[in-house]
Amino acid sequence: VMFPLARYALNRLKTQSIRQVVARQGHQKPSSDFHDKYGNMMLISGATFCLLGYMIYMTQMGVEWNLSPVGRVTPKEWKDK
Repeated sequence: VMFPLARYALNRLKTQSIRQVVARQGHQKPSSDFHDKYGNMMLISGATFCLLGYMIYMTQMGVEWNLSPVGRVTPKEWKDK
């Protein structure tokens, strides 16, 4: 149960904030910002840079994939002290 005065104040705040948002959106200029102009190009160039760096690292550093140590690693003889 909400008091009539509190309910009126809450409704008044809601409608006032909605009006402010609508007014703000109406005053925005239609020019594009940095993200609209360069966003996709920055994303593509960043992804390309990371991918090329990763590939250079993988090829130049001699990383070997999925090699099993079975048959290559032999246990050493146990030495008692």
